Amino acid sequence: MKVGCIGLGDIAQKAYLPVLTSLADTELHVQTRSPATLAKVAGAHHIPAARAHADLDSLLAQGLDAAFVHAPTAVHPEIVTRLLEAGVPTYVDKPLAYELAESERLVKLAEERGVSLTVGFNRRLAPGYAQCADHPRELILMQKNRVGLPEDPRTLVLDDFIHVVDTLRFLAPGPIEHTVVRARIRAGLMEHVVLQLSGDGFTAIGTMNRLNGSTEEILEVSGQDTKRQVLNLADVVDHRGQPTLRRRGDWVPVARQRGIEQCVLAFLDAVRAHTTLSARDALATHELCERIVRESLEQAS
Repeated sequence: MKVGCIGLGDIAQKAYLPVLTSLADTELHVQTRSPATLAKVAGAHHIPAARAHADLDSLLAQGLDAAFVHAPTAVHPEIVTRLLEAGVPTYVDKPLAYELAESERLVKLAEERGVSLTVGFNRRLAPGYAQCADHPRELILMQKNRVGLPEDPRTLVLDDFIHVVDTLRFLAPGPIEHTVVRARIRAGLMEHVVLQLSGDGFTAIGTMNRLNGSTEEILEVSGQDTKRQVLNLADVVDHRGQPTLRRRGDWVPVARQRGIEQCVLAFLDAVRAHTTLSARDALATHELCERIVRESLEQAS
């Protein structure tokens, strides 16, 4: 398979390239507009010069079987449009776009062309989180916090809080009937945001504090006198009368711990099997994020 990796920033280098370069049955091509980054990444991963591309036209000319998009969110719509129009099955980092209308357009284009489009919500396949889907989930609590990082509301929600939104949707044990949004915005910057989703017999609450004492991510699911905690996507604590800690193995790669390896393999397996993947469910997460942005700004006005 000829596989393209577009955008060679921090996430691509730390998480995706170690997986993609380890696959024996793929011919990896990389592309970025930065000559220095292109040379550095190609050299570090022993990628031949013929497979290192400075522009998208050169990459598309290779006849790709699949592509991974890790470029900045602002250019996702342009790049994903080019790939879908070329008939290339596409995996894109969340979000599809900052604006809901653009996300809707890309999903519609993929469906019209009959081309796979997948959004990288890796937490759905992270081992600790996937195990929570098999646990009683009458109450779901998720925190994803950072230090000293208030941000533009749309950027914060679509680039970061979207992980919390999608995880709550993924773990909700039934249809969501009620949605409540609360946020604190000062001087145009979002400091914290809280989302509450509820339905028949369950409540799911997600929070993000950008003025927190530490960077952390904590997920808890509980019900029927049991609770499962996942700390920073690594340690799993089961509570059944008393806590039992299960730590990730010392040699477990970060990409596997965070579900990224699983996402890559599942996407490429679908491409090999000629299975068309839909981004409709991912679009529902984008729709909810748009509601969060809108209601947060209304509260601040």
